[in-house]
Amino acid sequence: MGWIVALIVGGIAGWLASMMMNRNDSMGLFLNIVVGCVGSVLGNFLLNQFGIVGSVQNFSITGLLVAVVGAVVLLGIVNLVRRGSVR
Repeated sequence: MGWIVALIVGGIAGWLASMMMNRNDSMGLFLNIVVGCVGSVLGNFLLNQFGIVGSVQNFSITGLLVAVVGAVVLLGIVNLVRRGSVR
């Protein structure tokens, strides 16, 4: 049951991040879920390095925010690699 919640939260986080980075038109549901889940892992890793947030096991607003931040960072890196600039 936990992986279903992770996919839903990943989809929401990926969708929010794609809207923030103006990429919502080019991304579908599958890519939103992938970006959100990878962004969640990236956000947890980055914030744990600074000692800000511990591991998030259950759904929480903090976990969603960390996933969105990680997804925005991920999309920024992808834009930087593909286009040479973050838009």
